[in-house]
Amino acid sequence: MSIKIRFHGAVRTVTGSLHTIQNGTSRIAIDCGLFQGHRQEFYERNSNFPFEPSALDAVVLSHAHIDHSGNIPNLIKKGFKGKIFCTSATEDLCSAMLPDSGHIQEEDAKFVSKIHRKKGLPPVHPLYTRKEAEDSLEFFQGESYHESFEVAEGFEVSFLDAGHVLGSTNPIIKVRDGDGEIKIGYAVDLGRKDIPILKDPEMPEELDYLFLESTYGGRYHTSIDEAKDILCDTVNRTVKRGGKIIIPSFALERTQEVAYYLNQLLMEDRIPDIPIYVDSPLAVNITDVFLRHPECFDEEMLEAFKGGDDPLGAKRINYITDVNDSKRLNEIHEPMVIISASRMCEAGRILHHLRNNIENPKNTVLIVGYMAKNTLGRKLVEREEKVKIFGLEHPLRAEVVVINAFSAHADRNDLLNYALKFKGKVKNIFIVHGDEDQSEALLELLTENGLPAHLPVPDEEVEIS
Repeated sequence: MSIKIRFHGAVRTVTGSLHTIQNGTSRIAIDCGLFQGHRQEFYERNSNFPFEPSALDAVVLSHAHIDHSGNIPNLIKKGFKGKIFCTSATEDLCSAMLPDSGHIQEEDAKFVSKIHRKKGLPPVHPLYTRKEAEDSLEFFQGESYHESFEVAEGFEVSFLDAGHVLGSTNPIIKVRDGDGEIKIGYAVDLGRKDIPILKDPEMPEELDYLFLESTYGGRYHTSIDEAKDILCDTVNRTVKRGGKIIIPSFALERTQEVAYYLNQLLMEDRIPDIPIYVDSPLAVNITDVFLRHPECFDEEMLEAFKGGDDPLGAKRINYITDVNDSKRLNEIHEPMVIISASRMCEAGRILHHLRNNIENPKNTVLIVGYMAKNTLGRKLVEREEKVKIFGLEHPLRAEVVVINAFSAHADRNDLLNYALKFKGKVKNIFIVHGDEDQSEALLELLTENGLPAHLPVPDEEVEIS
């Protein structure tokens, strides 16, 4: 029996998830995400695949976040002809998110090319267009949780709920080669227990091998209640000095979660009734997808919707789709909350809100999610004195507040407890999807607890049996 795994992306880093598994007859990929970073590196890293796309038989997609799904249009553009297997909710989300990604790339390329013309520099081009992203959707095949299905010869997959974002799954992959069979679990990304909206992560019964994320492999989350208190204090403090709260947020899940807590704080009269804007056409579309997939909700959220409540604050929050309405927000000099969709502050409308607001000390930039190294988001987290936006430097004078407890990723304790369920059973745990220091911290933690673990290097290939 000869089964090989190769670790291509999100190895000793967070973005660009991509791994391949092959037996004697077939080769599949797990995820095909965008690497996120500086513009030139973004284009170079994502343009070229470390294998021939036409040689892949299938893609198993864990969830719709762009760092897991965002390079699928380019994979197809380069010659992939197979199916992309995911949950039905993920298929619906990608139908909104991938064309949006292509549109953002086109618009950013136009904007930066305009600046380049003034400097005598060559134009830049999008990795793929909205049309190319729309064309890629015909390759998707939505599947239900807990049902087994064949994706390629010798590969059988079933989906367990990851509890990470709407439609997310930790796929269980059975690989056959000859008379042997190996069961591989892919816990990337792994959600958290007891957070609102979604169900808790599900556990497989047994595994031979496990992919395990390490985004927070060396860190602990504070409680959700504490995060809610910090959100409350941040809003009140900023409003008192007459400023705006700018919240970069993934359109998927984090936007809905922050809206959920802001709505609660308003209902509890803990924050003033200031305007709250979600500035993202994508977030509007994603909220609609949420309503179409109640099978993903936990009991509390399901009961709220059945009872006619407004848990996501749709009646209190202003959703902006028109670009001119977005621009007008920067002409209003009164307290407000602006939640704007962002790929770690590397693209989209959030860049314009940051450019117009970070130089004012009255304002606050509220970070509510993980920011990878070398992204604008990470530079804000690290409170660099000056940051570049659209190639121009801006002094960072706004207050920066970071709340990691809203993260949909498991923390150090969650990851250890998940892995311990397989102690004495699993042959090896492959640590991926984490900055190197976090991956190394998780490696040390697992080995200290008697678990076999391995931290791959990029493009490493291992043979398993």
